[in-house]
Formats: sequence, structure tokens, C-alpha cells
Amino acid sequence: MSGAMEARELLHQLTARKDHLQDLTKGGISGIINAGRITRLWVDDSQHGYPFLSSTDILQADLSNISHIAKSVAHQNSQLLIRDRWTLITRSGSIGRMAYARADMDGMACTEDVLRVIPDENKVKSGYIYAYLGTRFGLPIVTSGTYGSIITHLEPHHIAHLPVPRLGEVEDSAHELVQAAADLRSEASKVIEASTSGLLKELNLPALEYSDVSQLGWSSVSSANLKRRLDAPYHSPAALEAEAAIKNGRYSCERLSTVAERLFKPPIFKRLWVDDETYGRQFISGTDAYLYEANEPRFVSSRTPNFEEFIVKRGWVIFQAAGQIYGLFGRPLFVSGWLEDIFCADDLYRIVPKTEVDGAFIYLFLRTPHGQVLIKRQASGNSIPRVWDPHMAEFELPWPDESVRRQLAGPVVGAHDQIAEALELERQAVQLVERAIENGAR
Repeated sequence: MSGAMEARELLHQLTARKDHLQDLTKGGISGIINAGRITRLWVDDSQHGYPFLSSTDILQADLSNISHIAKSVAHQNSQLLIRDRWTLITRSGSIGRMAYARADMDGMACTEDVLRVIPDENKVKSGYIYAYLGTRFGLPIVTSGTYGSIITHLEPHHIAHLPVPRLGEVEDSAHELVQAAADLRSEASKVIEASTSGLLKELNLPALEYSDVSQLGWSSVSSANLKRRLDAPYHSPAALEAEAAIKNGRYSCERLSTVAERLFKPPIFKRLWVDDETYGRQFISGTDAYLYEANEPRFVSSRTPNFEEFIVKRGWVIFQAAGQIYGLFGRPLFVSGWLEDIFCADDLYRIVPKTEVDGAFIYLFLRTPHGQVLIKRQASGNSIPRVWDPHMAEFELPWPDESVRRQLAGPVVGAHDQIAEALELERQAVQLVERAIENGAR
């Protein structure tokens, strides 16, 4: 309940009118939805299912790799599907994490571990509701309503009477900032997806019959090919098919170690935590790196051995290089925005390109089905699979000339600038609302 009493007291001092949240949602409290428990029946594609957002997925920039839940499940529970402009709040485990549903989320299914707040747009702007609930006044009240001693939960009635101050023109301005951020993210997502499709077409890479290196299957390989790698995923049907596809593509292949400036993974290190960036740098884990921003900023000491080796720079490509290969393992990130100059965990592998556009091209290839298979085949180890430098040094990818790389990957750099701008706009919206409340309560 940290901060909840103080927030309520300050809101009480505010002379502006205050409405209950349920008075601003569509249909009253029925506009704050807990979808209820569901049966998870997974399918392979969008023809038979809906993209399914977990409580972590709603906070991620890239939604291209999420699972699909059967349409029959959604037909049994229509509250499973979400619409754009809704505010989504995690309600179980790490509660109170929020996302504003953008256009490319519209019609997706979402876990029951996320509350849906549906604004009545005849009464309030959707972006303002999201911005206010994310302030240091709204958020503590949201989280103070939870129950449970070990696993906390949030229910609609816990936040139904949450006070929402009416701030006039500030509401309009906050909404415009939040909506602009959502639009930028949707546009960036479209650009990245279009660029990925364009790359596959330009490289003349066919669709893969197999896309999972851990899928049950068999393959025949020469005994000479078993001298260096004996692990089955490396020689799986998916790996061999992807390898053959790039070898027979339009452009010749080069080793990643040849076209990149450097490939490395920092050593495992002891975490020396400090209070703030005065004494070090913000730290992100291999999970937080995939979010729009870290959920809870933490800082690691500048006295950490090999400190500079952990700092990632704009234009680099990083990916999760430890963990189960069906999760985040191998999914690439193009370093930009809030990730620039941040202290990244040692489980994130680093690819340092020779130019920013080269970094964007490498990122683009690695996110294709072919790139993903070829990265995942590199994993070794049974308990916690990992990727090591010798594996990546021999990794090959198609490498067209500079003009083609720039044409294919240039838009990706701009898309990531849009993602960074969106985060800044969202922060401005929250700060705008906070200042209005602070000034009004004096």
C-alpha cells in the first residue's frame, strides 16, 4: 500500500471535481473486466486462432512471436478479446503494470491475468484514463486494492471507486500524447513487419516447412558433420532446411564474424547494487530488455569489474542467449531509445555492427523464421541452453551489397526512432497529469 494513503490525501485536497472510475467506464463497473479463467487451447496460426497476449506481452514492443489461442476458446468467452484505446492492467503476480491498447492489438485475445478498463468516451478521453492511472497518484491506489498474502490479485471492485480528478484541457492534452504514442508504435510495428517480408522476398527465401529445432523429426547427416556438433537441434530438419534455403538464395552468405565489428558475451558477474545512477548505471535483465522500458529501474555499481563491457550502444543487436529455446531465446533487439548506453545482463549476446544500417539488417534477418531457426540451432546444453562465441563466429547469413542492405534495413532504423519517441510522449503525458494535480492541490 506504499503511497496510497498519501495519494488519496492529496487528491482529497484537490479542488477539482473527482469522479469514480466506474462512472467513467462503459456500462459502469461492467466496463472494468476480469475475463475469468479460460482453457488454453493452442493453435499454430491466425486462421484457427487469435494472437494471445500474456501479462508480459502487453508491455512488449514486438508482438510478432506471440502464441495463438483457438478461436473456439474466444467464442466461449467474448471478454477474452480486447480493443484499442482500452487500458490494460496486470492483476496477478506483479500487479499494476499497464499498457494502452494500440491499433495493432485490436481484436487480439488477452490473458485473464489482465484487467480491461474500457472508457466511456462520451465522458472521458481514453488516453487520459491511462495516463492518470499510471501517475504516482493513480498507481498506488490501484495496487493498494489487491488481496492475497503470497499471490496478489486485483478485481474490478477494488478500483471501481478509485477517484479520477477532472482536469479540463489537461485531459485532452494527455490523451493526445498517449494516442500519438500508440499510433507511433503501431506504425513502427507495421514498418518492421513490412521490412521483414521485403527482406524475405529480396533474398528469395522460401517459406519453411519446419520452424522448430526441437520439433520431433529425423534427418540424415554425414559423420564428418558430427565432429564439432553432436547435439540434435543443430542437425534438426528445421536447421538443415533453413541452412539450405540461405545457401540457395539470391545472395551469397558471409560469416557474421566477418561482416560485424565484434561478437561477444560478457562474463558472468556479481551484481553490486547501488541506489541510483550517481554511483553506476541502470541495469536491465534479459527479460526487461524486450519491454518498452524496465518495470522497476535498478542500478549496478560503476565499480563492477569489466563495467564498460556490459554497456550496449545504439545500433548494436542483442538477443537472449541463455534459457529455453521456446521462450525469448534468440529473439533479436535493435539497440535504440531507452536501451542505449544501458548496463545489460550477461545473458544478452552482443553483435557490434560496422554501421548502424548493418546492425538493422542483421536484426531484420535474425527476426525472420530462417534467422530464428539458425540462431536457436546454436544453443548447447540441456538444463539451460546457451550460445557461445565459437558458435556465433561461424554463423552465416545472406549478405547483399551495401545499397541493398540500406534499402531493406533503412526503414527499420526510423521505426525504432518512432518507438523511442512514443515512450517519450507517454512519459510527457504522465508528467503533465502529475503537475496538474500537484499544482491544483497547493
